[in-house]
Amino acid sequence: MAEQRRKERIDRGIKVRADSIYALMSLKEISYLTLPRLILIVGFLLLPILMPSAYWQRVISITCIYALLALSFDFLAHYVGLVSLGGAFFIGVGAYIAAVGNTSLGLPIYLTIPLATLGGGLICTLLLLPCLPLRGVYFAIVTLMYPLAMARIIEALDIFGGTDGIMGVASFPVWWIEQYFVILALLGFLFGMRRLVNEDIGLVFRAVKDNDQAVRASGINITYYKALAVFIASAMGCLGGACLTHIYMWAGISQFALDFSILPIAATVIGGGGTLAGPVLGCLILVPISELLRAFGTLRIVFYAAVLMGFVVFRSEGLMVYGERKYHQFERWVKV
Repeated sequence: MAEQRRKERIDRGIKVRADSIYALMSLKEISYLTLPRLILIVGFLLLPILMPSAYWQRVISITCIYALLALSFDFLAHYVGLVSLGGAFFIGVGAYIAAVGNTSLGLPIYLTIPLATLGGGLICTLLLLPCLPLRGVYFAIVTLMYPLAMARIIEALDIFGGTDGIMGVASFPVWWIEQYFVILALLGFLFGMRRLVNEDIGLVFRAVKDNDQAVRASGINITYYKALAVFIASAMGCLGGACLTHIYMWAGISQFALDFSILPIAATVIGGGGTLAGPVLGCLILVPISELLRAFGTLRIVFYAAVLMGFVVFRSEGLMVYGERKYHQFERWVKV
């Protein structure tokens, strides 16, 4: 009698009660779940080695900085319900704190970056604290005003070097420290945020997003949790700003440019909002392409607009959600 076989999805028997609860019975099933994560980690670690020149190695560092901003935007928007356009504000605050700490206070780079990350996150949270009761487009507009105001204040009062900026900032000792520090920081925040949103505090964040009045009625201080979320998100952006100022060895008002607020949103749309890894994937696509199109000047905006319209119309879920669904639909032949 001929052996009968049928097709079966690979993830059959792995998922138990929900998408996040698994029963692992073999090395093959463990490999099935860990393979995408290993590809992401190994791919990032190999990028500096595979890049053909120092210029493209620098592009990878800038891509990781944009990815930190996109990660913070995705976390605030899709897990807390705060749509923030203040990515440029986070970058600028982190950049100036690191530059002042290094040039004026004489602090070494291994102290300026943690100082800018934590101190910048605290400053941004305190400045945004009065805006936390706002939601939706109102919070987004207010956060967009902060980088514009900060740039004009520095220019008008001629502080922190004015329009010339702060020069003479120390750089990373060697190129591979710069590359792998930014990459490891991004991977650490990516997997740390994924763990955070799946903990009990992540449930509170999502509850605040869905119905903050019900959470308030339960006796939970929603202002505290919103402030905590803003601190985490702004700390990621300030870390990116501190790295940026040490990479360029300069801090100026151009680090409050709206590119740092707009491109992370575009990356989130392309990669898939609410996935955390999706915005990182979007940055890996957008930032190198943006560099390739630099010769076209402001026409790059046309490309961004066309790509965004295409994804919103034809693939609104984003690449990450689409790829994850296809991955879990792989089938294999099994005995009947």
